[in-house]
Amino acid sequence: MPWDPSQYLKFADHRLRSALDLLNRVDMESPSVIYDLGAGTGNVTELLAKRWPDARIIGVDDSETMLDKASDRAANIEWEVGDIESWHPEKPAELIFTNAALHWVGNHEDLFTRLMSSVTPGGVLAIQMPRNFSAESHTAISEAALGGRWRSKLQPLLRPAPVNNPAYYIELLSSLTSSLDVWETIYMQVLTGENPVKEWTKGTWLRPLLDALDEPERTEFETTYAELVAKAYPKQSDGTTVFPFRRLFIVATRG
Repeated sequence: MPWDPSQYLKFADHRLRSALDLLNRVDMESPSVIYDLGAGTGNVTELLAKRWPDARIIGVDDSETMLDKASDRAANIEWEVGDIESWHPEKPAELIFTNAALHWVGNHEDLFTRLMSSVTPGGVLAIQMPRNFSAESHTAISEAALGGRWRSKLQPLLRPAPVNNPAYYIELLSSLTSSLDVWETIYMQVLTGENPVKEWTKGTWLRPLLDALDEPERTEFETTYAELVAKAYPKQSDGTTVFPFRRLFIVATRG
């Protein structure tokens, strides 16, 4: 789907926090080759470059628009247009880092097995994925999509929750790793602005549905969804909105 970097970056500080939490759990001194899968606009890739300035760092994303935004980042970063679903590195890397990207890719059993085989023995696969798909921010998308005259256009685009529970990934990866760290965090995000939860999902999960509609249906559908999430996430007395958001983390060292 086409990405809108400016929409995605509206909440860059909150989106970056989980990447920092993941990065802080990667215990590696000097990996020589690092891939950032789903690099997007490169703000996380730049953190990798700052932590390991002597490494060769390759940011991979399937959106040329996002990578164009990333192109003026640190000098030791290379940019590569690529689809994670079919991606293979030139040779196994010491670290594959991926923040908020793998939930867009299906068949996690094959995907995670392939990614583990793409790191060197003793290398690390570090993953963060949102796991907030049962929250009203996301279930309201289906409710709005199925409740209007646009149903026939949007129903085929609706997806089941793409991320499994932590136990699934522990079972999947334990035989492939020498150490495995899996945890979840719920971030109590305090957002500002008018209907910020709608603006949040408009940068990600809502995007392909909006892109499937022409005016005036697009505006009507967005308004319908906006009303649902405004009710689910009312403003606090100070005008801010609290948006709890669950994320799953995995740091897997290949055996």
